[in-house]
This record gives sequence, structure tokens and C-alpha cells, in this order.
Amino acid sequence: MKKNKVNIITLGCSKNTVDSEHLAAQLRAGKTEVLFDADDTAGANTIIINTCGFIKDAKEESIDTILKFARLKEEKQIDNLYVIGCLSERYKKDLEKEISEVDQYFGVNDVNKILKTLNTKFKNELIGERELSTPKHYAYLKISEGCDRTCSFCAIPLIRGKHKSIPMEILIEEAENLAKKGVKELILIAQDLTYYGLDLYKKQMLPELLKKLVKIERLKWVRLHYSYPALFPDELIELIAKEPKICNYLDIPVQHVSNSVLKRMRRAHDKESTLQLFAKIKKANPDLVLRTTLLVGYPGETKQDFEELKEFVQNTKFDRLGIFTYSEEEGTFGAANHKDDVAEKTKTERAEEIMRLQEQISFELNQKRIGKSMEVLIDRKEDDYYVARSEYDSPEVDNEILIFTDDKLTIGDFYKVKITDAREYDLFAEIV
Repeated sequence: MKKNKVNIITLGCSKNTVDSEHLAAQLRAGKTEVLFDADDTAGANTIIINTCGFIKDAKEESIDTILKFARLKEEKQIDNLYVIGCLSERYKKDLEKEISEVDQYFGVNDVNKILKTLNTKFKNELIGERELSTPKHYAYLKISEGCDRTCSFCAIPLIRGKHKSIPMEILIEEAENLAKKGVKELILIAQDLTYYGLDLYKKQMLPELLKKLVKIERLKWVRLHYSYPALFPDELIELIAKEPKICNYLDIPVQHVSNSVLKRMRRAHDKESTLQLFAKIKKANPDLVLRTTLLVGYPGETKQDFEELKEFVQNTKFDRLGIFTYSEEEGTFGAANHKDDVAEKTKTERAEEIMRLQEQISFELNQKRIGKSMEVLIDRKEDDYYVARSEYDSPEVDNEILIFTDDKLTIGDFYKVKITDAREYDLFAEIV
């Protein structure tokens, strides 16, 4: 096979983003030109689609994308089409049968196989090397694979396997390499950050990892995503409060608050422990913003359960909130043991009601920021304004700060701004 120009199209979560970037580093070391263009072939003759198989909507997006490029292959606009990632891992046989235009399907751990197919040899010395698909000033750092939790709605353990921490020395080297490339914000990701180290070191080691990461001189912000609420380490709360490089930001997906729903979900926390955790965090660090994810319409969720969830959202006033409606995932405990008895219309209405409530909460919280000064990181320029984020906002999912100025600002640099106006999910600012 001739050397290819490869376009890697990444769907789904930031963990897939990291996988694609590791693959790209191996390919480029093998003298293959690699691009990241989600919307086009970008002139590449080989397309690799890194798919998501987590929930219904994500699966549909992955399938639609595969079909789009399968048509391009039939039209001879591309030569080769490969599919990797979670959807391919979970439904390989079905996909091979239904979309045969794809040259080959690979699972989540088949990096060696796809490299061999592309006439590239896997190089052990490149473990930890990345070719960034994000803007060069921020990057994700995946600290573990898989999950040992038994949440009844989640297929991740079926796809990604048991929890497996990445050794700390590999992570530190990867982070140092990213910093040398110009990364200033490092976003830690895993299915559960707080579980890190239990398999390798027999104790929760996220605080120890953070203490090493913040010593990397060129890093300015370290942000934490996806922290399970049960067994949340007190040491981590204290560390975030006192360490200036760690963003005052936590993403703690609670999913629900009704104890009966949480029990059916097989979550390891209940309403009381969740409220206690949030109170402890806010007491130690009043400036910290909380992001959470909720799941509505789980089998057996009653109107009373939903009203309890609404009250929880109203009282807690999360700074950031995302919501999903339940979709039955084959192979999970929930699919096998709980009848999907909440109507789709009811699920959608409940999700929309929560988001209307959150929109008002977000508006009120943002209004309180007017007149305040803060440091922001410039992500990009759009038309006549610059788009920035504060330490309270993660890329793509949270608030953006829009700066109108005649000055020329540098993408990827930090600036001090004053908030002049605010909407539900946008802030407006001027350079101080």
C-alpha cells in the first residue's frame, strides 16, 4: 500500500480525542500525513472514524458519519475507510454485515492492528506522544481506562473493560511533553478520576498526581473532569482550595437525587451523602464552581422522583449542568432487569423542564459576575470578537466570554478582563 494522507474524524467524548491523538503520533512517526477534519475528507485518501457507542444519540451520529464516508468511498472520492472506537468495539459483527463498504473495523485496543494495516510499525518509545487536535494551548490528559463501577445504565465497562490506571511516570512525561508543545491548560479525564491509583498503588492517588503536575512550570491551569461522588477524597478538596494552578472547578456527575432511583441505578451514593459532599466542598472553597450531569426517565422514575430532582437542582444551584434522557443499552444491568416504562415524550419533557430551570439559575449566577474582573484564556477569534474562558469554564461545554476590542489579542494567551454584561450562557467583557 502507498503511504496515505489520513484524516482522523473523532466522535464522542474527550477520551476518544486522546486516543485519536495517540494514533496520529504513531502514524506521523511512520511518515504518514495526518489531518483532523470532522467535516470533509480534507484531501485525504484514507479516512479513520473514531466512533462513540455510549448512548443512542451518539451511536446514531457515529452510524450517520460512517454512512456518509461509505458513500464517498463508493463514489471513489476516498480509497480507504476504517472505523475504530467504542461503536466498532461493541457492534463489530453487525457493522460488518450492514455497512460492508468499510474496509475494516477495529476495537478500542486495536492500535497495533490498524497501524499494521496502514504499513506503520507501533513504536513503544512513542507511548505518551500526541499530535494535538485541540487548539495548542489546551489538551486532555486521560489518566485511566475503563471503569469498575456497576451503574446499571452504563455500557462503558462492557466496551472499555475494567478500570486500569496509567502509571504516574507515563502521565507526567506526557504532560511535560504537552507543556513543551505550548499547552497551558491540562484537563484531566477518566471515567472516574477519583478512582485513579487504586489498582496500581492500592490507594487513591489523584492528589499525588496533581501535586506532581502542578510542578510543571509551563502549565498554568489544571482542570478536573468526571469525578464520582462516592468516596470523594477530602485531601482533594483541600488541595483544590489551596493550589492556585488547579482550577476552582469540579465536574461531579450525580445522575439523580431520589434514593429509590439511585438504588435502581446501582449508584454508590445517596441523596444525603451527595448533599454532605457538596456542602463540604463549598465550605472549603466557596469560589469553586460545580458542574453535574443528570439522567431523567430511568425505569421506574415517578413524578414524585422527578419533583425531588427539580427541587434538588433549584436548591443546589449548579453553576453548570448537562442532562440526558435514559436510553436502554443492551447488555447492561438496567436493560436486563428494568422495563423501560417511562414514555419518551415524558423523558423529553422532564429534561426540557430541568434545562429551563437551569437556564434561569445560570442567568442569575452570571449576572452576579457583572463588574468583576478575572483572568481568561483566549480560545479563538470569531468575526469581531475574541472567545475566551475563565478557570470556571471547560471548553465546548461551559460558558464563553466574548471580548470586543480593537486591540490584537493572542490566541492561547491569558488576559485580565472585566465582565460588562451577561446572558444565560455567555458573558461579555472588556480588557482591563
